[in-house]
Amino acid sequence: MKIGQITGEYPPMQGGVGAFTQELSRAMLALGHETYIFTDHRAAAGLDNDRVHITADAHSWGWGTLSRIRRWAQAHALDVVNIQYQAAAYNMAAFVHILPVRLDDVRVVTTFHDLLVPYLFPKAGPLRYQAVLTLARSSDGVIVTNRGDRERLASEKPIASLRHIPIGSNIRPALPADYNREVWRAALGFQPGDIVVGYFGFLNASKGIEALLHSVKITRDRALPVKLLMIGGRTGTSDPANIIYAREIDDLVEELDLLDHVHWTGFVDGPAVSGHLMATDLVALPYRDGVSFRRGSLMAALAHGCTIITTHPDVDTPELVSDKHVRLIPPDSSTALAIAIEDLADNPDLCTQMGRSARDLAAQFTWDNIAAQTAAYFEDLLVIP
Repeated sequence: MKIGQITGEYPPMQGGVGAFTQELSRAMLALGHETYIFTDHRAAAGLDNDRVHITADAHSWGWGTLSRIRRWAQAHALDVVNIQYQAAAYNMAAFVHILPVRLDDVRVVTTFHDLLVPYLFPKAGPLRYQAVLTLARSSDGVIVTNRGDRERLASEKPIASLRHIPIGSNIRPALPADYNREVWRAALGFQPGDIVVGYFGFLNASKGIEALLHSVKITRDRALPVKLLMIGGRTGTSDPANIIYAREIDDLVEELDLLDHVHWTGFVDGPAVSGHLMATDLVALPYRDGVSFRRGSLMAALAHGCTIITTHPDVDTPELVSDKHVRLIPPDSSTALAIAIEDLADNPDLCTQMGRSARDLAAQFTWDNIAAQTAAYFEDLLVIP
């Protein structure tokens, strides 16, 4: 198949959707499919990994981009166009929601990385979710990445074809050459007896960073040598709201007197992320809306066999068993998070077992498996009259 991917971001831009698209495209290539990318002008145009064709031609994601997308799809005689949808990645642009209607000579599949609504105009209210439904209903096929979004869209009619295909880890467990955990921790300024709690991902209001910082304050007030390692870029490329939120987090770090106990890595490459994750004793991902397999940070922590503390899922997620794969706590509870940190720090054998189970669970979410499921879905749609 000749598969086109439309994405609001793509490396070297920082963002989970762009990293997802890159991993999926490379895995599609390994299956023998041709892959073409249409993306933001800030991405690197040309050939990625020698064979993924990248057209970085979107300068504003305004209505004028629509004609360029049509010409791109026609020029490459694409069999399928896969829209990687996350509203922020397209700068909340409205035109994205009518793309399937305007690409009427090719099958269009939309992958919803979340169902968050776009900005349309002031006081748009319910029309924002209607824009998301318009995109889903006008697509030939819809992919969702988690059970919660599947249940929500399944209740909406009519949607032609709905499939649940998970995401994988955008960070492969590949440590830097000559990696030594103790040396790595020391270089970050940690002492041998420190309890290093890691956080991976951009700063976003849904991530529960306030609860994490307050939990570190609680544990340190109880004389536990807890240090916080904030791994990766702070705000990403696509969502300007993250910049405002990051300033609020900086103020909270200072207010809680944690400046000497929080280390920020900044944006680093994949091997460095692996090194940082493996340097932690625990990883805390206290999502305010509950843990979900749509979260790339969770998938990365699972793949690295980290001991993970996260929040109870909003939708039943039987794959995640508390104290087997992760430790589950209530959202927005710094006290519960502090208790979990202290308890797991005192139970290294349990941490080791949880890490093994996390890695075993992650084996279900490999990119070759995800690509195979996605390609099979595309092929099914192509035979439908």
